Amino acid sequence: MSTHPDAAQPPSTTQTEGTIRSKLLLVFAICFISINLRSALISVGPVVESIRQNLSLSGTMVGLLLTLPILCFGAFAPFAPRLQRYRSPEQLVTLALLVLCVGVALRSLFGTFGLFAGTLVSGAAISVVMVMLPSLIKKNFATQAGAMMGLYSTALCLGATVAAAFTVPVESIPGSDWRWALAFWNLPLFIAIALWLPYSKAGKANPLAATAKLPKLRHNALAWQVSLFMGIQSSIAYCVFGWLPVILVDRGLTPLAAGFMLSICMGVQVITSLSAPWMATRSKDQRSTIALMLALSVVGLMTTIYAPLETMWLWSTILGLGLGGVFSMALALLVLRAPSPQVAASLSGMAQGVGYTVAATGPIIVGVLHELTGNWHAVAVFYLVLATGSFTFGMGAGRNLYIKPDPKS
Repeated sequence: MSTHPDAAQPPSTTQTEGTIRSKLLLVFAICFISINLRSALISVGPVVESIRQNLSLSGTMVGLLLTLPILCFGAFAPFAPRLQRYRSPEQLVTLALLVLCVGVALRSLFGTFGLFAGTLVSGAAISVVMVMLPSLIKKNFATQAGAMMGLYSTALCLGATVAAAFTVPVESIPGSDWRWALAFWNLPLFIAIALWLPYSKAGKANPLAATAKLPKLRHNALAWQVSLFMGIQSSIAYCVFGWLPVILVDRGLTPLAAGFMLSICMGVQVITSLSAPWMATRSKDQRSTIALMLALSVVGLMTTIYAPLETMWLWSTILGLGLGGVFSMALALLVLRAPSPQVAASLSGMAQGVGYTVAATGPIIVGVLHELTGNWHAVAVFYLVLATGSFTFGMGAGRNLYIKPDPKS
């Protein structure tokens, strides 16, 4: 019996291999872009003392420099989804990466003005990319969204670790200084843009995008639970990144040893940032994984304040495992709670806008509490309050539900 020429045929092996290859290339491009989102910002911290001395910055100005990117995330992320009215998400990622290159270059030029202007531009560009990537992951990897968000968060952690490790060696090269150390991170950015250009050209804007309304989530309880979970866990993380070395030095470690403990904490995050979403997507919902990662975080937070210093390598490891898992779960929820790429983009904008605004307040409160009390007991209580809030909103956000936008929005 002959087969009709118009009958549907199964895809050939060549077609299947081509699809797998294209998916893997897209995964690689997204991960490489994600690495650059952290390296461009974390690179400031290791050379901030050189910057302060060279530009005669006050302590307040240094604090503003380090906090400015977080404030930019909170300020610009809510507006990023609206840009889809004019360009496709793929094109917006390309444009934002180009703007990020300009921001990174500005930081090394024009003295103090260029440093702050470049940081502002970089923060705005990164916020757009961080809103668009969850939407693109939801669009291209709908059935593997949790695993992809795990890879995404792992790439962010890897970028932070690489930047923390290599910025000072670049500064130490003969003839180099902090300006070259910051400008260096434009090199991998150029590669990221080159990798992404084929997807930017292929991404077509929706012809109805200019008139279509984006889903509004400000009255949705589940969206607020995701957003506040994102914010409070981010606040904990930024408190640790900014204050852990200070706490450990105050307790008796040398600055070198305290920095090593922070590097352990940051490095091991890669493990749970990849494994936590994988675990969560194999349970009936994400609440048990969130609870486990928060428990590790609380143990790490309390022991870095009270445990014997000779065991600090263990507690720094546990703290890092907890923080990496909680962070990756916060990112994974942006796609797991969204029924469509459009909702994922709106939720990402809302969660990161609210989240990073909340996150920026945490390190400030820690500094005030320590200054008022002269010890770390009040800070420990504050950590427990943050962990309780994160657990409360995490249990709501971790339910196996989809966000339903207001039909009137």
